[in-house]
Amino acid sequence: MFPTDLPSTVIIVGAVVVLALIVIIVLLRGIKVAKPDEAIIVTSRQKALRLGEAETENAGQKVVFGSRVFVKPIIEAHFKLSLRSRQLNVQATAQTRDAITIRVNAVAVVKVGGSESMVRAAAQRFLNQQDQIETSTEEVLSGSVRSIVGQLTVTEIITNRSALQGQVLEAVRESLDVQGLTIDTLQIKEIDDDNGYIRDLGRGEAARVKQVAEIAESVSRQASEEARISADQAVAESQRKLDLRNAEIQKETDKARAEAAAAAPLAEAIAQQEVVAQQEVTAGKRVGLRKQELDAEIRAVADAEAYAISKKAEADATAAVAAANADRDSRRSSAEAIEAEGVAERNRRRSAAEAVEAEGLSERSRRIAAAEALQAEGEAEAASIRARGNAEADATKARAEALEQGAGDLLRQQIIAQLPEIVRAASEPLSSISNMTVISSDGKGSEQVGQNVATQLTTVNQILKDLVGIDISDIITGRMTGEAIGRGVAGSQQAAPKAAAPKSAPPRFAPPKS
Repeated sequence: MFPTDLPSTVIIVGAVVVLALIVIIVLLRGIKVAKPDEAIIVTSRQKALRLGEAETENAGQKVVFGSRVFVKPIIEAHFKLSLRSRQLNVQATAQTRDAITIRVNAVAVVKVGGSESMVRAAAQRFLNQQDQIETSTEEVLSGSVRSIVGQLTVTEIITNRSALQGQVLEAVRESLDVQGLTIDTLQIKEIDDDNGYIRDLGRGEAARVKQVAEIAESVSRQASEEARISADQAVAESQRKLDLRNAEIQKETDKARAEAAAAAPLAEAIAQQEVVAQQEVTAGKRVGLRKQELDAEIRAVADAEAYAISKKAEADATAAVAAANADRDSRRSSAEAIEAEGVAERNRRRSAAEAVEAEGLSERSRRIAAAEALQAEGEAEAASIRARGNAEADATKARAEALEQGAGDLLRQQIIAQLPEIVRAASEPLSSISNMTVISSDGKGSEQVGQNVATQLTTVNQILKDLVGIDISDIITGRMTGEAIGRGVAGSQQAAPKAAAPKSAPPRFAPPKS
């Protein structure tokens, strides 16, 4: 009997399992989970109203946000409504209060409200056409923007966009609440017009801003330039200090080098002193030689003129030369004394230098002493040469003056000797005339001829006086006067009694021959 009941038991168990699976599947399919950005609306038959309970429009609806809900099969249904945000581009063209047509571009973010009432309201309008939420909201926002723009001026709209945004949001809030929608944000993106009115409004401010920017840029550039100049000045000052420091270091270095190399410049200075002393000696000799040449030249000229001078002029010149020679000898003695003194000084300094060298002084002191001794020797020799030269020059000058005076006397004597020849030459033109006829109204023609000859002699006398400073009339007068005095003195000496003659005549000094 047991085996016959086994199949029915299996069938019953299988049926129970199948039924359990069906129940599980049905239960699983009835569980619905709402996403964070959506809401599930569960609808069922409307419940029976209790006594005194008012009937409501959504009595059989249940809204679930972001959680699970079990939808009873057959007797309940569920619908999903997206709660995500939707971005809208709102464009509206409207006239402002001051009759300016403008375009307003705005961006709005809209979504279904988060309360059950707003979800139910949105579900009633957009559950099966959720893509119409953007279009409907754009139309509502465009109308509100046009309405608000008509109440404001262009300046108010441009300067206070937040006020425009607030008024638009306030105007559409009630209309969107009825539709179960809400606006998260509204931003005015652009305000423009076709005639450039808004652009012209900003030109003045733009110019002012540009001017301010240019001024700021100029000030910044000036500040930058001043900073650069200050930096350059600081660099220059640092460079100057560095150059001064380098100059001081170089100066100290040069000083040390000069002190280290003092021996060479000292030797050069001593050698230079010797050269200068030798140059002084050479110059003294050159001066003496030149004086001798001049003396020879003057003596040659004087000797040539001396042969033409009379014995009296030669005696006077010889006496002057003798006096000059005596003076020269005196000066030469003085020069020799000076030379002796210089030699003594030179010997003294040389002895001092040798003594210093003997005492073991430095090479520098010995050379300086030697240089000073040589310099003193040169100065003494130069002084001696100058003294001798001056003495000879003075003697030569005295001799030349004497010769010059004697030459003047000789010239006068020669002019007197040649006076007859001068008169003859003046009368020679008349003597060459063979026949001469003198015509005169007063009968004095012959006398006039003699006067013309005398006039010519007077003219010759004036020419000689102007050219050489000799007056013939003075010479003749002086000579005649001298001869008359001489004859008178001679007659007096012959008439006077002769006195006793002296024992010896005074000696006559013959002039020394130069």
